Amino acid sequence: MKPPSYWHKGKKYLARKDKVMAKLIRTYKGHLTTRSNFFYSLTRSIVNQQVSVKSGDAIFSRFEKKCEGKINPKVISKLSLASLKSCGLSRNKAIGIKSLAVKILDKSFDPKLIKTMSDDNAINYLITLRQVGIWTSMMMLLMVYNRPNIWPTYYKKNTLDIGLLRAISINYKKKYLPPKSFTIKLQKKFSPYCTIACWFLWRSIDPENSAIQY
Repeated sequence: MKPPSYWHKGKKYLARKDKVMAKLIRTYKGHLTTRSNFFYSLTRSIVNQQVSVKSGDAIFSRFEKKCEGKINPKVISKLSLASLKSCGLSRNKAIGIKSLAVKILDKSFDPKLIKTMSDDNAINYLITLRQVGIWTSMMMLLMVYNRPNIWPTYYKKNTLDIGLLRAISINYKKKYLPPKSFTIKLQKKFSPYCTIACWFLWRSIDPENSAIQY
């Protein structure tokens, strides 16, 4: 799979701007990969909320078998809440996934509209869905839509990606959690390629890249 169109230019930009980032770029090969299937990716994200990677993978595997490998709105809409919960999903997650399927089928939510929106407007649109908050919205923009400047550290009063914050603490030798002011400083330095910086910081604590693909 090819990298996002901005990837190579962005790497050169970040390497010039920041010594730590330059080292990470030299150390870790590869690039952001994505799934073009919005429903599959968001469903997987909901399944993985607030559980370990191992637990999330196990639940999703059972969920995929329940769907007979066909994870799409039509199939999900026909499954009962009890059936979804039997995979290991909480009631709220099961309701959220069912609701997502129904909204896409009745066209009350249209993922195609996100392509025309700014990052902030897209986040506000995504969080109208059940079980979708700021972090999940940002992950969708980063992983599915390949937005180049996503930085999921803090958003207003919310602490978002703990893994990214831990990676910042380790690589920049800051206490954990790193000060919000420092993450804002990095965001300004890395802009307009914060997505690339996120990817390399994640890789530094997850060399196998297992936690950053949907």
